[in-house]
Amino acid sequence: MSSNLVIIPTYNEKENIVKMIHKVLSLEVPFHLLIIDDNSPDGTAGLVEGLQSEYTDRLHLVKREGKQGLGTAYIKGFQWALERNYEYIFEMDCDFSHNPDDLIRLHEACAKDGADLSVGSRYVKGGGVENWPFSRIFISKYASIYVRIFTWIPVKDTTAGFVCYSRQVLETIDFARIKFIGYAFQIEMKFAAWLLGFKIKEVPIIFKDRVEGVSKMNKGIVKEAVLGVLMMRWKSFFRSYKVKKP
Repeated sequence: MSSNLVIIPTYNEKENIVKMIHKVLSLEVPFHLLIIDDNSPDGTAGLVEGLQSEYTDRLHLVKREGKQGLGTAYIKGFQWALERNYEYIFEMDCDFSHNPDDLIRLHEACAKDGADLSVGSRYVKGGGVENWPFSRIFISKYASIYVRIFTWIPVKDTTAGFVCYSRQVLETIDFARIKFIGYAFQIEMKFAAWLLGFKIKEVPIIFKDRVEGVSKMNKGIVKEAVLGVLMMRWKSFFRSYKVKKP
């Protein structure tokens, strides 16, 4: 059994899901793949099911009843991974904006270089974005600066969604304390890991805008991040993200 699990939430990703599955499961480092589908009306889950016999015990699917948010999808995946004793748990998008080949470098940052959490970063030396309009680059880059100002977290790409967690990080964080389900979820998870003293390493990546399918970004997600950061920082002075031991 592999010690590495990649979690990919999906909603209407029929253009990308088959290619993504074949790519991730062909990498030289052995990965397992968990797709969490929120009842995609385009048949994404059916395409996954059609490949499970080809990738027996490596390709897994959780089907949910409807759109419940990115954060709840990942937490469901984290719990699933911990129950099955995976050592390294990854987050990534299905649309190839995250290059699956970079999973290997994220893995090495934790498994070989001693990081507890590695982040595929657009905003460190060697990282960048392609095919994004200036307005989106501005929002993303300055959102991370805004987060660092108010949280003091030493991560340049705080909103990044391409991440590797060591098992210990996810065992330590109390998921009940993670309140955000959209854009701000990625920020809060990094913030919680940093507050709990875990080592975070940023790995430079080139982020490419999706070619096929439809972006899930909207104004409500951005608003959650802007207002949520202030609330998150304030509440952190009065509560811990650590799981309480019985």
